[in-house]
Amino acid sequence: MNSVEKAQETQLRNIQVRSGKTLEELGKILDNSGLSKHSELRDLLIRETGLGYGDASTFVHFWKKTGGKWVFENTGGLDKVLDGIYTGPKAALRPIHDRVMAEISKFGEFEVAPKKGYVSLRRRRQFAMVGPATKASVEIGINLKQPLDSPRPKVLPPGSMCNYTLRISDPAEVDGELVEWLRAAFEQAG
Repeated sequence: MNSVEKAQETQLRNIQVRSGKTLEELGKILDNSGLSKHSELRDLLIRETGLGYGDASTFVHFWKKTGGKWVFENTGGLDKVLDGIYTGPKAALRPIHDRVMAEISKFGEFEVAPKKGYVSLRRRRQFAMVGPATKASVEIGINLKQPLDSPRPKVLPPGSMCNYTLRISDPAEVDGELVEWLRAAFEQAG
């Protein structure tokens, strides 16, 4: 990735932080507006999200240029992002990640937002996160309001990114119990 692409990727991350919305949510604002002119779309984002002129203009430019498909294209695709997360000694953990994602994909549509060392899974809000915790285990964060009657998950303090986390070191640990917790979190986030 060259320096221009890195700068664009940084600006897009900052746009999410400043607006409090994911790139997908911002795109939906534009898609649902019925507007087509760059200046109208830019002004809409400024009004609706509080973004500054430059951020709103940049977002509109990229959204119009690629129809929203640029979210992962600038980094070479989600697989390339995952290859970067699951590298070196953590590469052996990728089958666990793939198994978790295969189960979650059965629930319906959701957004995958790559972060530095994990992926965030969202509907209207984040319902889970998946990434390597150590070179021997994958950590799964779950946002679920109900108490879980199991010694497997660790309860996190209020204000954490997720309510629960658990670590698994084998694809076989992606069992019915874990899948049901993820399904409940998915449904609550919708």
